[in-house]
Formats: sequence, C-alpha cells, structure tokens
Amino acid sequence: MRSRTLLAAAAVAGLCVSQAGPASAQALSLKGSDTMLALAQGWAAAYMKARPGRSVSVTGGGSTTGIASLVNGGCDVANASRVMKGSELEKAKARGFVPREFAVARDGLAIVVNPANTVAKITMDQLKKIYNGTFTNWKQLGGRDQAIVTVGRDSSSGTYGFFQDTVLGIGRPYRPDMQTTPSTNSIAQTISQDVGAIGYVGVAYAKEFGAKVRIIPVAGGAGEAVMPSLETVRTGKYPLSRYLFMYTRGNPSGTAKDFIDWVRSAQGQSVVTQVGYFPL
Repeated sequence: MRSRTLLAAAAVAGLCVSQAGPASAQALSLKGSDTMLALAQGWAAAYMKARPGRSVSVTGGGSTTGIASLVNGGCDVANASRVMKGSELEKAKARGFVPREFAVARDGLAIVVNPANTVAKITMDQLKKIYNGTFTNWKQLGGRDQAIVTVGRDSSSGTYGFFQDTVLGIGRPYRPDMQTTPSTNSIAQTISQDVGAIGYVGVAYAKEFGAKVRIIPVAGGAGEAVMPSLETVRTGKYPLSRYLFMYTRGNPSGTAKDFIDWVRSAQGQSVVTQVGYFPL
C-alpha cells in the first residue's frame, strides 16, 4: 500500500534532522509538521522524479519548530498543520520579511480510542469535557466504568494547538494529567495498550494504525456524528476539519515557487489522495 510506504519513510525521515540552513537554488529544505511528514515525503519523492536534478529534503519536529526554523533562516519552507501565530509573524517581520502562506491540503483530525471501548460516538462538548478534566470516567459518556486516559501531542505540534483552540477554546488549558507525546506513533501505542485511552491524530495516520485503534465518529453541536471523509471534510460537516499549510520567507521564487506550484497542481494533489489526506 503506497500510503503505508510513505508513512514508514516519514517515520525514518523524522529521525534525520538536518543541521543545514536553506539549500542551493536547485535544492529545497522543508521542516515542520509531523502530521504532514508523510505527505511532504510523498511530494518530495514525486517532485524529484518529475524534476530531475532538483533535491528536496524533509524533516519533522512539529509546526512550531518548522516555523521557528523558517524565521531563523534554517529552512526554505515551513510545513504547518495550523495557522502561523501573531507572535511568530512579528518575529518574522523583525527579521525583515513577511511570511507567505499557502494552503496545500486538507485534513480531518481523527479521534481514536482503544478497540475495546464501547462508546459508539462522541460530541465536541464531550471531547471538551474529557480534555479539560470535567469527565474522568467513560461511564459519564454511557460507556464502561473505566477511567479516561487522555493522550495528546506536545506543545511544539500544530495539532496540539489546533485541538486546543477548536475543542477547548483559545487559551483554555488541557487537563494537567494529559499524557503528551512527541509523535503520533506514541499516541497509537498508548491507546492500543490502554482500554481507557483516547487521543487525536491526522486521519491518514489513524487509518494506518489499523486494528490497534478505533476511529470514533464526532458530532458538532446537535448534528449527526460523522467520520472524517473526503465529503465530510470538504463540506465542513466533520467538526475537526482543517487546512494544512506551507510558509515561505516572503514570495517564493526559483525552486521553492516551482515546488509549491507543483504541490498545488493536479499532479501534486494526487499525492495527497495517495497518502490518505484530502486534496484542496
């Protein structure tokens, strides 16, 4: 399965953090979102095949890390699963440039539980109460008498920030006992081993985990609980839908511009579908 191969490659690539700054005119360095790592790896491989002689390197580390690297001149393109913050924009301006934002794909943030969990669906309000500490036992949601174990990404992750702002409310804290992890794979590992665990991951990764976890339908407000899919993400019916972004130091040129244009083209968007995310 192509998406499985790309995700495996991304897991390896995430361990190989380059210390180099922006590359030459024919080479491009991307850094940032771990959610986008497999996708960016897929784009890089397909682009280099389409443009012989050009080189694209990709590393993860989280959206915050990627944006900081861009601001400090450590990479050519920052991958981000969230919008750049005002404080990050001000730092960029202090460095003499205004970042340029490009939407490059769409994603549904999947809510995953242990396969033995009996709760069939969940609402956004219930998610809020789980992650702010109001709900501590699955029987409060009609499930078994089992303590709820919350798992999430660390604060360098754009997914951490997106979930916090969308579910808890901007500036509202997570419950203090949430287990934070530096990787999506760690979330799946914890959930697969703990019947009471719940977490959030990009939909492509959730599908790759297979039988280790179960994706649970989510309802926004009084609406019907739905699974993340092309249709529910496209229409906004799935309440945890988002865009994925690339940022550059001002208007891109040369290889950076050609790469981003290619990513947003029909050829580049076909890679989005292959990896398991949703095209623009």
